[in-house]
Amino acid sequence: MTVTQEGPSGEAGEELEVWIDQDLCTGDGICAQYAPEVFELDIDGLAYVKSAADELLQDPGATTRVPLPLLRDVADSAKECPGDCIHVRRVSDSVEVYGPDAP
Repeated sequence: MTVTQEGPSGEAGEELEVWIDQDLCTGDGICAQYAPEVFELDIDGLAYVKSAADELLQDPGATTRVPLPLLRDVADSAKECPGDCIHVRRVSDSVEVYGPDAP
């Protein structure tokens, strides 16, 4: 499912995706507390993103779309993550809008 939304820079129609760098994940689970529909801790103690079908995506660099109703929760997860491992970027140009590499 693709969700069209207004991006952080204000352009209408921006689609966002999120991914987690497991090499930096500290396993605190803050992301899963903010947005359990998008993030989940696995048995290895690390956080992963989930697909729209609620499947854990364990491939390195796996991304999932950010549903519009969860944008604030996902953005807050990226801001509060102690491992600075959550990256939210525009699908159109892969520019990070929330996370450690965001301007």
